[in-house]
Amino acid sequence: MELASLGSGSKGNGTIIRSGSSCVLIDCGFSLRETERRLALRGLSGADLSAILVTHEHADHASGVGSLSRRFRIPVYMSHGTLLTERCSDVYRALCFDSDDTFDIGDLSVRSVMVPHDARQPCQYVLESDGLRVGILTDIGSITPHVVAAYQGCDHLVLEFNHDVELLMSGPYPPSLKQRVASDLGHLNNQQSADFLKQVDSDQLRSVVIAHVSEQNNSADRIERALVETLGHTFDKHCYATQSEGFDWISLTDDQLCPSLRAVNA
Repeated sequence: MELASLGSGSKGNGTIIRSGSSCVLIDCGFSLRETERRLALRGLSGADLSAILVTHEHADHASGVGSLSRRFRIPVYMSHGTLLTERCSDVYRALCFDSDDTFDIGDLSVRSVMVPHDARQPCQYVLESDGLRVGILTDIGSITPHVVAAYQGCDHLVLEFNHDVELLMSGPYPPSLKQRVASDLGHLNNQQSADFLKQVDSDQLRSVVIAHVSEQNNSADRIERALVETLGHTFDKHCYATQSEGFDWISLTDDQLCPSLRAVNA
């Protein structure tokens, strides 16, 4: 089982998970041309994708879904609410699921997890294969008991650390945007994400990818300070999914993880 990122942040997102003959792209928030360029950096083309999984309809997660799916005839999995949005309605083939459904895509078992976010029917995903459990959790404004239960037992986790509260409130965003980001339907701050790791028994986690990091309202030092203050440690195996480059392939089966990146570029 392998994991890679095309990029993560407010300007575009895409995460790839590959196991056996199955390869899925979670979200596509880049133009078709840019998506193809970033896929090529990971040794892939759109023809290699078994499916696209969409978390929600916001542009940084879904702006390229329609064009990529039509170009390469890729089926697209999404919630019924997401399909009803204009951005996600024109895809090659839509396969909709109900809240918290589980379904198979080749060698991958996929569970959708409904989350609080300011979108039509947003979800995140937990994927299993080769005896490994990988959680993807970004674009969520608050942690609910349902979410904690869904992500228990993950071996690997891609988790949003979007903003530092102090930097957000003192930063250049207009008050309305600050309120949206910090709301229960916005994005997780560093402390919320660190608290979540404590709730899901982080001792079982073999690796953590820190994702959807705000370029203006966060830093690696503040993220790792929150981890140390909450958990007493950072993770030996962790990396940042950056906006400009994402990260290259990680072999989850072999416990191989790219080295920690000190500079956040998201």
